[in-house]
Amino acid sequence: MKVPLQISSRRVSLSEAALEAIRRKASKLDSFCKDLISCRVMVEAPHKRRHHGLAYNVRLDLSVPGGELVVTHEPAEDIYVAIRDAFDAARRQLQSFSRRRRGDVKVHIEVVRPVATVARLFRDQGFGFLETGEGREIYFHSNSVLGGSFETLAVGRAVQFAEEQGTMGPQASTVAVIT
Repeated sequence: MKVPLQISSRRVSLSEAALEAIRRKASKLDSFCKDLISCRVMVEAPHKRRHHGLAYNVRLDLSVPGGELVVTHEPAEDIYVAIRDAFDAARRQLQSFSRRRRGDVKVHIEVVRPVATVARLFRDQGFGFLETGEGREIYFHSNSVLGGSFETLAVGRAVQFAEEQGTMGPQASTVAVIT
């Protein structure tokens, strides 16, 4: 951090242990974003509740190149839990900021499920067989048909499936009717 850590509190006095916990967690933030400019921490106890103890809010204002990240988290009755949760959220935001800045983009691979037709159905026993384009037969159970549509299946119906190796050979773990 280029600017020293700033810690303030409102309606609560911070113990030396709480201050040290904040300092320790703030010093680790640099490892998640090398360009972190400053970190301001505000700890407050918003109000006393009748049936519960104090609820501590921890807010972090982080200055980074090109912007500001604000971290607020759900209040917690334990000040150390509130500090931990707020800094965990800050870590995630800084990691996300760093990834975006580097241009790292998550690649979502679209899974293309194979297509088959229903070859045989045994409704009373709750299973059937699919036939793939290569002529292989794959077992499936009524529970593997998505949307509970086993009763609507008919021989010759086109479906998509996910294959896995079962104890007796290949089986479809999921079967989706193609509409």
